[in-house]
Amino acid sequence: MSTSLSKLVKEIRSCTLCTEFLPLGPRTVVQVGASAKILIVGQAPGRRVHETGVPFDDPSGDRLRSWMGIEKEVFYDKNKIAIVPMGFCFPGTGKSGDLPPRPECAEIWRDKLLNLLPNVALTVVVGQYAQSWHLGKSNKHNLTETVRAWKEYWPRSVPLPHPSPRNNIWLKKNVWFEDEILLHLKKKVKILLM
Repeated sequence: MSTSLSKLVKEIRSCTLCTEFLPLGPRTVVQVGASAKILIVGQAPGRRVHETGVPFDDPSGDRLRSWMGIEKEVFYDKNKIAIVPMGFCFPGTGKSGDLPPRPECAEIWRDKLLNLLPNVALTVVVGQYAQSWHLGKSNKHNLTETVRAWKEYWPRSVPLPHPSPRNNIWLKKNVWFEDEILLHLKKKVKILLM
């Protein structure tokens, strides 16, 4: 990790800006290495990830790794894959699941951090909050439309639904997703990791 990247990560890990809004307190979950070729942009850590400090250390991570066609050892190699959620800390739970990521992380840290990841050739954009920020004006009316329009963002980015088991109904309704996108994603990931 470059000196400037390791310095920034140290600053991010010591951030307490949102402490008053975080029910479990701050615990930054981020994985970066300057040589990473794949960037995974998620929403924010869930409760289990907050407890372990390991990104996607849950059933969502199992599904995401399956979608990408990679094993845990590769997924957790920061020199191959960077994992930078929109919010670095667990935001708490609402009526229908986890709360949205705190906006302060993106406002303060996102551009600084992404500018220090020069080798990223593919950004895997997971969920609506990540898509809204990363795809900007090219983001569609809703998540389904954005994911369906994946070819517009390819080969630099690929929008995905959140791999949470809560999205099983979405996946059953949108069978085209696995048939149309995942084969291309797995091939691209394999090429980038060679």
